[in-house]
Amino acid sequence: MGGRGVISDKWSMRVLWITAIGSAIGLYMVAVERQTQNREKMMAEALRAAAEADANNT
Repeated sequence: MGGRGVISDKWSMRVLWITAIGSAIGLYMVAVERQTQNREKMMAEALRAAAEADANNT
């Protein structure tokens, strides 16, 4: 039972898991980056709207 196939199966599973975990981490980082960009965009729009409202009131 201890042939080369067993070793290569073990290593291929390890490589597969490492790849899957790396992909999950990459997707998580992209999601966080997009969320941060959306938050910054919303803040900028809110500040712009507040500045326009203030300019209209004076």
